Amino acid sequence: MSGPLILAVPSKGRLQENVHAYFARAGMPLKQARGAREYRGALAGVANVEVAYLSASEIAGALAAGTAHIGVTGEDLVRENILDADSRVTLLEALGFGHANVVVAVPQAWIDVRTMEDLDDVASHFHGRTGQRIRVATKYVNLTRSFFARHGIIDYRIVESAGATEGTPAAGTAELIVDITSTGATLTANGLKVVDDGVMLKSQANLVASLTAPWDDITRAAACDMFDRLGAEKRARTMREVRTRCVNLDTNLVEEAVRDYQCVAPFGGPTSSGMLTLHCPPATLHGLTRFLREKGAGMVTVSPLEYVFASDNPLYEALDARLNGR
Repeated sequence: MSGPLILAVPSKGRLQENVHAYFARAGMPLKQARGAREYRGALAGVANVEVAYLSASEIAGALAAGTAHIGVTGEDLVRENILDADSRVTLLEALGFGHANVVVAVPQAWIDVRTMEDLDDVASHFHGRTGQRIRVATKYVNLTRSFFARHGIIDYRIVESAGATEGTPAAGTAELIVDITSTGATLTANGLKVVDDGVMLKSQANLVASLTAPWDDITRAAACDMFDRLGAEKRARTMREVRTRCVNLDTNLVEEAVRDYQCVAPFGGPTSSGMLTLHCPPATLHGLTRFLREKGAGMVTVSPLEYVFASDNPLYEALDARLNGR
């Protein structure tokens, strides 16, 4: 018997708040029957979806194991925790929140270390002088090994960090760190600096789909419905509706507006009465309204859009392509 689609979302913190807002904007608020301590929930308005509240790292593991179909988690956790991630999951869309970079940071006192090449020299010198490899404290073991290998650095050893990684150089348990940062303020406060070419990954929250989960007609239909609503909200958020009436409007004028102002005419060209509706990105909005008035429109109205449903469903199409190609 087929089970529901499992949607894994963060169980706490700012990331959870952003995820709740993301689905609520699309008319699908997350529901927890017994309040915030309930670790299972539902997605309002979409049948056959069960919400699982997990830590961000647990979400990556559930997606890799196939015990969750869809999840929201950081790309850093996907790349760190899932071996050969692109064969087990697919990152469908970056969501614009949860920004943070995984970086290589060294003591500010290392004034001659500005690049990874400089760090390689320091590591080799340290090894030759002490007979020991330089210590790198991190929670990102796999990302660190891969990044250091790309830069040809071999004279180091990883010290896995269970606590506040940024404090390890001052405590004497490591010489440098690999950690995640959003503003760099915590690194600075601990006397550290990011190496110029030491940004390993620019991460943010992503909508991620498992390629190993048991996908069937029911779970695919649930994903299609959910993604259709998310796509409709995204289209609406990135466009404004522009309406006008002008007897001089014709097909050539509309084609010029579409070409020069990156807008679309969702319902075709002007009606017989001269009414025209366009959807326009905010960046070209004022240019478009000026253009229409110059062409004879006496009044142009602009309205926000709540949802724009179209014939395509890009998120589901991307998922379907990966599932069919696995």
